[in-house]
Formats: sequence, C-alpha cells, structure tokens
Amino acid sequence: MAERPEVVDHYGAHYRAFAAGVYGEVRRAAFGEDIGQNSWLTVDELGRFVSRLDLRPGTRLLDVCCGSGGPALHVGGRTGCEVVGVELSGEAVAEATRLADELSLDTRSSFVQADAGEPLLFDAGPFDALMCIDAINHLPDRARVLGDWARVLRSGGRLLAAAGLTVVDVEDTTDHLAEIAGRRRDARAARADALREIEGDAAFDGRQRFFELVGTPAGDRRLSRFVYTAEAST
Repeated sequence: MAERPEVVDHYGAHYRAFAAGVYGEVRRAAFGEDIGQNSWLTVDELGRFVSRLDLRPGTRLLDVCCGSGGPALHVGGRTGCEVVGVELSGEAVAEATRLADELSLDTRSSFVQADAGEPLLFDAGPFDALMCIDAINHLPDRARVLGDWARVLRSGGRLLAAAGLTVVDVEDTTDHLAEIAGRRRDARAARADALREIEGDAAFDGRQRFFELVGTPAGDRRLSRFVYTAEAST
C-alpha cells in the first residue's frame, strides 16, 4: 500500500470514533436511516443505484473505498451477494469487519486495507459488479484506475462509478448532494458540544466549513455529482 500518512491519519481519526452514539444521531438526522454511510448517500438512493447491478446470491460485489462497510453490507444483506471491500484506513476496515460480524454477514463479506489509487491486488475477472460511492474524486490518474476496475470485472460485469467503459446509464444527483451537505452540516451543528469533545475545535470547525464548501456551490450548480453505470467490455 502506498504510504500517505496525512490521509491515513485524517480518516483514521474519523473512523476511530465512528461507532460513537452522537455520530449515529448525525447520520440518522442527515440521511433518514443510518447504515454506516459517510458520504451523501441515502438508503433510497443506494437501492436505486444497486438495482442496476443485477446482484443476487452467488454474485460478487467489490466496493472500492468502502469506508466502514455499511453500504456494502446493506447491499449484501438485501441481495444475498458476496461482498469484498477495499479501504485505505485500517480503522475503517476494522469497523467494517466488526459490523459484518454483528450483522452475521462475516461468512460472505471481507474487507481489505489497500490504497485504491494503486492497482488492485485481485486477479482478472473475479467480480460481477463494482461500486465506488462518492470517492473517485480522491483517486489520482483516474483513466488508469478505471482500466484496472474493468480488469477485475468479468465480461459484462456492472460498474457503479464515473466510468470510461461502456456507459449504460447516467444520473445527475447534484440537487441531492446540496441537500445532504446542508443536512449533515445542520445535524452536526445541533450536536456541536458533543462533537467538539470528540473532534476538537479545529477539526469540528473544519468539517463544518467543508459541508459549506460542498453544499453552497452544489446548490448553485457550480459543483456537480453524477452517477454512472457502465459495463465491462466483452
């Protein structure tokens, strides 16, 4: 795994307290339902996206930049598919593994610590579908990354991400991004004292500023969020 200490520390500090009760309150207030997501994703949105991936018992899903594993495990529980997650933060992988055990999904899910900006350490073609939720913007050299994702998909496998493959569906979700950014900001502001105790003043204020920097330009259509579904070449 390529070492990026400042990135690892940033996400590690977040995921070390991910299971704290106040963060669950924030997720429920912002998303409506807490499945351990850490982006702009609601459960309804995830269900709509995943319906395009043709997942069922016996199929394998790779979740790139899976975070704490909540969305992937939600999908695995609903569809019966096998789930593999890749994530940079060791703390996030530990939380995902714990959650899989708690949900009794540990026999058909696994989580690996790895830098998704580097080639994935999988053979060619073991996965039926791949998803990357609100994270591809963090990965450098995306043309190479997308080529590597195509490599690990079987022929005809479905990809949920910004993709340079055969695109079968595009959805503009910018308005959703603006709404969720504002809801996350407001939910955190309502619990500021408890969050400041966990994060410290500088981190709390920085994260609040981040939600402003996302929500305001998205509301003005100066920042976009699109979901692409693509298919691997035969």
